[in-house]
Amino acid sequence: MRRPLAAAATALLVASGLSVVTAPAAVASSTTITPPSVAASAAEQQRLTSLGIPLRDVLLIGGTVAPGPSGTPVLWSVSSGTPARLNAVDPATGTAVARYDLPTAGGSYAIDSSPDGSVYVGTYGDGHLFRWTAATGVTDLGRPIATETFLWDVSVGDDGTVFGGTYPSGRLFSYTPSTGQFRDYGQLVPGQAYVRTVAVAGATVFAGTDPPGHLVAVDIASGAKRTLPPPAALDPATSWVYDLDQVGGRLYARYGGAAPNSLFVYDIAAGRWTDRLDTAHGLEVGPADEQGNVYLIRGGELVRYDPVAKTTTGTGVPFAGRVANTRGIGWAELGLPDYPGRSVVGLLWRGLMFRYNPTTGASSFVQTTIQGEPIEITALSDGPDDRVYVGGYLNGGFAAVDQRTGATTEFHTFGQSEAMTRHGDRLYVGVYPESRLYAYDPTKAWNSLEYSPNPQPSPVANPERLWDLKAEGQIRSRGLTSAGTYVAVGTMPDLGLLGGYLVVYDPATGQIVTKERNVVTDQSIVALTYRDGVIYGSTSIYGGQSATPPTQPEAKVFAWSVAEKRKLWELVPAPGRPAIPALTFDGAGRLWGTAGSDVFAIDVAARRVTTRFSYGTGSTTIGDLDYNPADRMLYGVVAGRDFSRIDPTTGQRTVIRTGPGTHVDVHPNGDVYLSSGTSGTELFRYDLPDGPCKHPDPSATVTVRGADSGVPNRVVAGGCTIDDLILDEAAWPNRAALVLYVSAVANLLKATGVVTAAERDRIVAAARNATI
Repeated sequence: MRRPLAAAATALLVASGLSVVTAPAAVASSTTITPPSVAASAAEQQRLTSLGIPLRDVLLIGGTVAPGPSGTPVLWSVSSGTPARLNAVDPATGTAVARYDLPTAGGSYAIDSSPDGSVYVGTYGDGHLFRWTAATGVTDLGRPIATETFLWDVSVGDDGTVFGGTYPSGRLFSYTPSTGQFRDYGQLVPGQAYVRTVAVAGATVFAGTDPPGHLVAVDIASGAKRTLPPPAALDPATSWVYDLDQVGGRLYARYGGAAPNSLFVYDIAAGRWTDRLDTAHGLEVGPADEQGNVYLIRGGELVRYDPVAKTTTGTGVPFAGRVANTRGIGWAELGLPDYPGRSVVGLLWRGLMFRYNPTTGASSFVQTTIQGEPIEITALSDGPDDRVYVGGYLNGGFAAVDQRTGATTEFHTFGQSEAMTRHGDRLYVGVYPESRLYAYDPTKAWNSLEYSPNPQPSPVANPERLWDLKAEGQIRSRGLTSAGTYVAVGTMPDLGLLGGYLVVYDPATGQIVTKERNVVTDQSIVALTYRDGVIYGSTSIYGGQSATPPTQPEAKVFAWSVAEKRKLWELVPAPGRPAIPALTFDGAGRLWGTAGSDVFAIDVAARRVTTRFSYGTGSTTIGDLDYNPADRMLYGVVAGRDFSRIDPTTGQRTVIRTGPGTHVDVHPNGDVYLSSGTSGTELFRYDLPDGPCKHPDPSATVTVRGADSGVPNRVVAGGCTIDDLILDEAAWPNRAALVLYVSAVANLLKATGVVTAAERDRIVAAARNATI
């Protein structure tokens, strides 16, 4: 945005080699203005350069072991991407022998095989069910229930009927291959949004929900439902029924989340819980061996569990890292010297395959050839070393981009980043879930002990995990800013909760100095910025999981005194908008934000909105905005679309790139970085032009508020045009003030030979005739 008029005029005239002219201060207004939007010139659009896709990795979630295209067992799994892809991997070699697109799908937790050799895949992003057969390949069977966009799990019965659980209405469905018909069994538990897990046993299908975790038995024929009592010593109020398998007449139900938790064994015929295995990993247990034993990962090791004797036997096969969960586990004959007969095989989330032979004890890990897919950028920031850093969604990933060359210089496997900010010599990263905070030192080697350890073993983590808010029920660290000597974090709560935390962390001592929940009642904190001892935050009425109904009508902005540890004020800058996803200060100290299709400015001293621009009617919760001191303009993606430059004085929006956009970051050198492209996976750089006038007025003649002087709009020293110097678009209090200022500028232009006396008089005359 432009500085106050006097400062703006001084800067432009001095840079153009002219004397100083004093201009009156602008008058602000809180009236909503609908400014024009114009397309950037072709030359300006060419300053936007694609830097490619910095994040690309394999993410496998659901999986199974079943016959593949040649009829022998393969490891089936879906790699998340746009689109998601169904992969078949040869367990003897790790080679991906088949790859099938799943159009419109983003990924899958839900894969199972049928007795007839079919493989069924339930997807998220579109909520469709797909079937693979060796004869026909992949067939899209459609969306089982029109309202459901996420199929969390599928399980196939002995007769080939497919059962699945859904979101956002928490329903159970079935699909009958012989008729091609779906059946809707309705919402499993009233008011609950997720059917997370499904397992079939004879004439009954069992299904588990989100917290409070219910395990429900449904009669397949009648649809009658009954809820099983929870295991003893388990509080289901805060637990998902996260994994569920039926093997040998027993249910294996793991309560909790993605991290290791307690696995409970339920004897279906006896109707009772019989055992508990703590520190069990997900996402499934394997099919039974000849003796009825099952294999699973427990406490970081592959173990064999005997459900009759209730004993576990270790195999010595280690599984390290935060997400050591199987993505399909089963049996296959490998035909390798150390692997006689059948071996246990499975996949891990980053495409690593494991295998173990019970006869010889041989084991190995093999990197498969499953292709990595582009990852949506969810966090973007310049770092302490001036490189640009990005973090990704779901697959995660962490990459550094050289701001001089645009090349991606580092990539590492990492968790899902929610936000990034530079502070001192560290880059701080908020990571999902558990609202974790990490600090990364770019001068040292990468060594993520949880996700991607350095090949040279070291106990020192980089990035270092500082803390999390799991115990407080928080899931996302979405707001993040450097706050003087501190780092400030704003969070979003987990499913079933509302109300985020404001956390103020002292890197010098390693201590949290403030941890306050519900700074704004029942609202999450999604953006933060800082100025003169005060943290400013903006909120969302939603929690960290959208299934939790909000209680508040609209988002707010608040101010928090770091020294006094108290809220100074809060206000509603955009009535009716559910979220304010971005905040930024301009050079004059005004606080700007975006909410839906609106952009607003707050006078923080007066505690009131002074400017509001509207670019549509949308109420989306996404968008980004950042102030660029190099040209005193705002850059953003209002309502998540159309990367634009916004003149804070007039509100005129210059659209540089049309289409979706997710994040914007202004680099200290003045360049602007944007995440956009297909599913937000592509990184762009907008190179700011040189000179004091970054975006010279291209008009052919000097025009003062619609009054055309007819004088050629000449370029003066510094690349500015005459129209740039007269500042006619500013909020002048009256015509006399405008004429006085334009007269002074015109006289300077005449004195320096830029215009003639006659041209000077025509410019002043235009000012007198201007619309104001």
